[in-house]
Amino acid sequence: MTTMTMTATPVRPRLVTRPLMLLSAADFLGLTSFYALLSVVPAYVSGGVGAGLATGTLMLTTVAAELALPRLVARFGYRAVLAAGLLLLGLPALALPFSAGLPMVLAVCVLRGAGLAAIFVVCGAWGAELVPAQRRGEGLGLLGVVAGVPAIVGMPAGLWLATQVGFDAVFVAGAVLALLGLAALPTLPGGTGQGDATGVVAALRTPALVRPSIVFAGAAMLSGIVATFLPQALPHTGEGFVAIALLVHAVTGTAARWWAGVFGDRHGAHRLLVPGVVTGAAGLAVLVVTTHPVAVLIGMAVFGAGFGTVQNASMAVLLQATSPSRYGVVTALWSVAYDTGFGAGALGFGLLATTTGYPVGFAAAAALSVAALVVLRRVR
Repeated sequence: MTTMTMTATPVRPRLVTRPLMLLSAADFLGLTSFYALLSVVPAYVSGGVGAGLATGTLMLTTVAAELALPRLVARFGYRAVLAAGLLLLGLPALALPFSAGLPMVLAVCVLRGAGLAAIFVVCGAWGAELVPAQRRGEGLGLLGVVAGVPAIVGMPAGLWLATQVGFDAVFVAGAVLALLGLAALPTLPGGTGQGDATGVVAALRTPALVRPSIVFAGAAMLSGIVATFLPQALPHTGEGFVAIALLVHAVTGTAARWWAGVFGDRHGAHRLLVPGVVTGAAGLAVLVVTTHPVAVLIGMAVFGAGFGTVQNASMAVLLQATSPSRYGVVTALWSVAYDTGFGAGALGFGLLATTTGYPVGFAAAAALSVAALVVLRRVR
């Protein structure tokens, strides 16, 4: 008679919980409001410099707000800061139907930028606390899907609605979506935040945090260019094709964020940073051939895959380099890298493209993002 010894298989902790679902709902609605207006507002302003100023103001204001958010979260908690963010993201959009003038649009962008900062930082940090550490990469991938679906739906739907019904309908819809996110907050448990109020500037003195942030900022620069200027760069294709191209970019980006999370849990997220940047730059370089619709779709698919990979991997690397008490600071740093790159890309490309044209501008931006890898080596 033999005795068989059985080894118990470790039970994987549950990933999807009620608190995570409630937070994801607020995140989804807030980001859908953001993405619905992201490509519509530049078209509403009309003009390369005005479009670049609108997106640049939105994102650079977001950066300024993110610098203060770790201290605000430490003082008021996640729930209060997220509620304020949803209000700032929603209510100002209702002012846009009254004027298409640049002063009004920029004022709205300033307020919405502050709201967007709260969405990015709070949902990222709170979400990182709600997922088990053993499945962090996969959890970040899931949160990435929640954040990616609004881009899939919001940007194409916003452009379509603007052309079919008018700009005012998009602005009202964006406001309503953000305000609906408030409904998820009263029953969301916790939300007090953690007490480390050290600022983002202090985090910049830590090389392990600076390195992936530089990589991510370079990738985000290209995303700002695509989101702002793709409709203007493809006037001959029509709004329907632009919506499809943005949809392709969003779908591949969302899928890549999920895949990068699973891969990162098994093999290490740091292995994905450089390949993701190179892939994204290659996709943007394809957009030089803007007269060929098939090439544009291929370029958007490749760019989305590269950018989605860098999004997940950079956040995972940052979280691994710090403690849970500093998740708010790290998430703010990641968001600052995203918004700085996104806003600077939109603003700089708007000035460049008026002189060089869009194809040359796309090629130059792709080369610049790859050049950021040289800076990365110096930081090391």
